[in-house]
Amino acid sequence: MTYDTADTLHRLMKQLLDTGAASSVAEAKAIFAGYKLCFVIEDVAARNRHHQAALLTGVALASRVFLGGVDVVAGTDTLLVTPLPLGRTLHEAIRRLGGRVVESRKERTPTIFVGAEAGSRAEGFQMRTAYCGWRAAALPLHADFEHGEDYVVALAPMAAAAFAVSEAYFFVQGQTKIAGKRPMGLSLWNPAGRNWQRFDRTAPRLEFLPSRLWLIGLGHLGQAFLWALSLLPYSTPAEVSLVLQDIDKVTPSTPSTSILTDASMVGKKKARTCASWAEDRGFSTAITERMFDELCKRSDVEPTVALCGLDNALGRRALDGAGFDFIVEAGLGRGHRDFRTMRLHTLPASRPASSIWNAAPSEEDLTGRAAYKNMLDSGELDRCGVTLLAGKAVGAPFVGATAACLAIAEVLRLLHGGSVHELLDFDLQSPEQILAVTSARDFASLNPGYVSAQPGG
Repeated sequence: MTYDTADTLHRLMKQLLDTGAASSVAEAKAIFAGYKLCFVIEDVAARNRHHQAALLTGVALASRVFLGGVDVVAGTDTLLVTPLPLGRTLHEAIRRLGGRVVESRKERTPTIFVGAEAGSRAEGFQMRTAYCGWRAAALPLHADFEHGEDYVVALAPMAAAAFAVSEAYFFVQGQTKIAGKRPMGLSLWNPAGRNWQRFDRTAPRLEFLPSRLWLIGLGHLGQAFLWALSLLPYSTPAEVSLVLQDIDKVTPSTPSTSILTDASMVGKKKARTCASWAEDRGFSTAITERMFDELCKRSDVEPTVALCGLDNALGRRALDGAGFDFIVEAGLGRGHRDFRTMRLHTLPASRPASSIWNAAPSEEDLTGRAAYKNMLDSGELDRCGVTLLAGKAVGAPFVGATAACLAIAEVLRLLHGGSVHELLDFDLQSPEQILAVTSARDFASLNPGYVSAQPGG
């Protein structure tokens, strides 16, 4: 099996080609080879399932971006207590995800502290993850975070890790001067709320979890959905039934954005690799390897709730007609200017899907950028190859992970009587600018299928 450059290029390296920061693929690779990150977790924190979840999510995301190496100072090895199916011990899971367990951090390496309390103001990039209840944050090491809730919703550590890795990337890239110096976070119960650093008395404990879901698209977003679902505290995972739909195979570029894939899976069907992960978690799965379009209809015995991670308008326009009672659709920015943005919709909505996605978005012509001209002039690619590569999306795994937390939170709020959002807009470069539009639909009578959560969220 052969692949062209469009299927092999790292999706975040493409940002460097598109902005002109790199004039060739080789130069982009050399820049990424210099990106390094370190995680630090103390022994006490390392035995906590939520801190393990944050650490392992962080390592899984960072190992796809910081190609110079991801070090983890994790002290004494301990049993894996997070539900992610990654082996028996924490060190084993770290290595499986591409991290290196080391004894100490190098002084100038950007560092994320997991489960640490506020410390002294530090030079360089030193952030810590924090989470409580439905709230998730990445903070400068010295910044305070108000704890109040005596529980943690399992998505919050994942979101905190995604925020921290995002800030670390923007820091090493050097284009966002404030990266690592600002606290960033949100409440998954009230994502548009401005007081996410404060104890939220309105947010309930997590009692119910979705038991029947249809995942449409198993690339960048779909795999992040599945990672997030795997973190949820299911008492009996076998009660969870998932339909997994995708027609594509894993290509060499897939692992650069998709959290469940690695190089050993290239050439395999995405639906089957994702089913293997889900079954290792204990879930029940069914696979459909056909395109999602206007001919796709669910039967009465299949899940009524769908999570959609498609990257094309044609499939999205067909969502209303498939027979689902509730859909959470997530879309990510594609270009070098907006790749860190995400927009979520829930359906049915005030407008039909055919109206929301009534036209393909216009895309910038990048073929005149130096990197593409050099590939054409050198004969590395012909005109068709250059056009195909230039049209590929820029993608970052921490963006999909953030969107997945927001998407699964919509389902969790539905199960707990909270607000459902018809629209959510979020930008990791400007987290304070989040836009949320509450749905006018009444979903109170909807029973999407649920099971009880383990005590403690």
